[in-house]
Amino acid sequence: MNAFMKKFVCCCCLAASLLSSAITLAQQKDYPISPVPFTQVRLTDAFWSPRIERNRTVTIPASFSRCETTGRVSNFVMAAKRQGKFCTKFPFDDTDIYKTIEGASYSLAVHPDTALAAYVDALIDTIGRAQESDGYLYTARTIDSLHPHPWSGPDRWVKEHELSHELYNSGHMFEAAAAHYLATGKRNFLDIALRNADLLVRTFGPGKREVAPGHEIVEMGLVRLYRLTGKKEYLDLAKFFIDARGKRSYDRSNPDEWKNGEYWQDDKPVTQQDVAEGHAVRAMYLYSGMADVAALTGDKQYIDAIDRIWDDMAGKKIYVQGGIGAVPDGERFGDDYYLPNATAYNETCAAIGDVFWNERMFLLHGDAKYIDLLEKVLYNGMLSGVGLDGKSFFYTNAMQVRDDFSHNALERERSGWFECSCCPTNVLRLLPSIPGYVYAAKGEDLYINLFISSTADLTIGGRTLQIVQQNNYPWDGRLSFTLKPASPQNFNLRIRLPGWARGQAIPTNLYSFQDASVTAPVEIRVNGKPGRYTMESGYAILSRQWRPGDEITLNLPMPVRKVVAIPQVIDDHDQMAIQRGPLMYCAEWKDNADKPGKMRLMGDDHFIPENRPELLGGVTVLKGTGAMIDDKVIQEGSRILYREIPVTLIPYYAWANRGKGEMTVWFPER
Repeated sequence: MNAFMKKFVCCCCLAASLLSSAITLAQQKDYPISPVPFTQVRLTDAFWSPRIERNRTVTIPASFSRCETTGRVSNFVMAAKRQGKFCTKFPFDDTDIYKTIEGASYSLAVHPDTALAAYVDALIDTIGRAQESDGYLYTARTIDSLHPHPWSGPDRWVKEHELSHELYNSGHMFEAAAAHYLATGKRNFLDIALRNADLLVRTFGPGKREVAPGHEIVEMGLVRLYRLTGKKEYLDLAKFFIDARGKRSYDRSNPDEWKNGEYWQDDKPVTQQDVAEGHAVRAMYLYSGMADVAALTGDKQYIDAIDRIWDDMAGKKIYVQGGIGAVPDGERFGDDYYLPNATAYNETCAAIGDVFWNERMFLLHGDAKYIDLLEKVLYNGMLSGVGLDGKSFFYTNAMQVRDDFSHNALERERSGWFECSCCPTNVLRLLPSIPGYVYAAKGEDLYINLFISSTADLTIGGRTLQIVQQNNYPWDGRLSFTLKPASPQNFNLRIRLPGWARGQAIPTNLYSFQDASVTAPVEIRVNGKPGRYTMESGYAILSRQWRPGDEITLNLPMPVRKVVAIPQVIDDHDQMAIQRGPLMYCAEWKDNADKPGKMRLMGDDHFIPENRPELLGGVTVLKGTGAMIDDKVIQEGSRILYREIPVTLIPYYAWANRGKGEMTVWFPER
């Protein structure tokens, strides 16, 4: 082990020790289930490993470069000098740097890189010099406090509820600083964040300035700092910000969400809210923050509220590929069952927020339905947001692109960056943390949630255990797990049996498989023999004394399934979507005569999976037969004639990597 690696390991051990001590001091309550940290899960996965490596070698460097060329770094340089002119568009552009540092820190935690570490430290030094003496850090005002950004207002915090994003910036800084500290053991960024957090504690609270943050995430960030430091004022302030919602005077009858408070999730106190509403990203961060605070305080009213809201979102307001936020105007949720395909918004950041929220809901309740939805989002609605090259992105994720249809919010091709570039930087901080979603533990229970080839070192019932997972997921449902306890050990192995393998398209009735009753049995074997298990909350539970070398194998059948929506989703009437395993499929122009929008399918059409290692980074396509309106559209009475055509479907996440053209997820039945 070289000197740098020894130092790195020591720093990580120190950080982990300090974190453990802080948590022990800080809290008596927490999530009943604990995730296994991503640093303890070493991937060997053919699907995710290349993507995470590309994120390290391409996405993170590209993001830092774009932060420099677009002026985001210059804003901090000018703020340090207290002179100049804010040179980007939005007052929250600071967060693109914070999120990139967060992603880089996660990468450094498992892949030491001296050059990257030095660059991050230099950037942190610039950030520190931009911070004002009392802890305030917000370049849109600090550069020229007499002429701040128009969204910022003349004084600190006066427009926080609406446009300034001062607390939003702080929240992302807290998340990034915590990640950097845990990865490196260095306090340089953490101390900057703590000075800012202490300013917030002095400024906000009962009898002080009272405001509901306009864009949530500071709540999640404060919880992160509380876990690190044990300083209860941070947790109390997170709860204060959540409880501040619903206290403003609004015209409740006004249909304009900007005026009735729904846009900010502020029309009612959070404990009285029942529906997913308003700006979808803000909503995901709020509900995640509520889950964090509920876990740490035992606030059952919070849990009851987010339970109701989750049921509403999953049952009425999510697209078939896991996207949320249907309405372009305000990047927000629409009314119940309003899920139009032609104008679907589906911001990538909203999908990432949904991953955060569903993980927390699982940690609260231990129900596989939350991981089922998380998996749906992860492999589809989120992953489509980043191109196969690692440096092209979607801000929105379309459900249908037609040459004869144009909408100003509909992206037809990927972009390297955006004026509002929250989505690329959000993707790059999520990807390296994905190994942390694979396993979780509670007492004598080990949960296997995601099927990603890896070797994990963890602790169950106070005893060490190594588990080796091998598979070719998501293309193949054959899974293998080898257990290596230090000595024979009794514990419960809880393996998620995905909803799609049990006849569920989604954990509500919003979408269903046409042939849901036809479901092949899942096979579970232990050391080659049929395994005895019970089912609970979507998990197959195998309870026994496990010995070193015990092997569990599963076979999750992966037939091609036709998905239909309930009648209330008007835009999906008489249409079907196609799913295999956790993946949703689409038809793209490149494979389907340039006009997939004119294609029709029949309920009895069959699709054959075909492995194509040379295509789109290696995918399984679906080959079948459909019909297309004849180019001449010969009509006989009220009938339209079709011609039979070959159909090729690709995974939804992979679309728009071969140029610009038509795409569709839903297919009318002929």
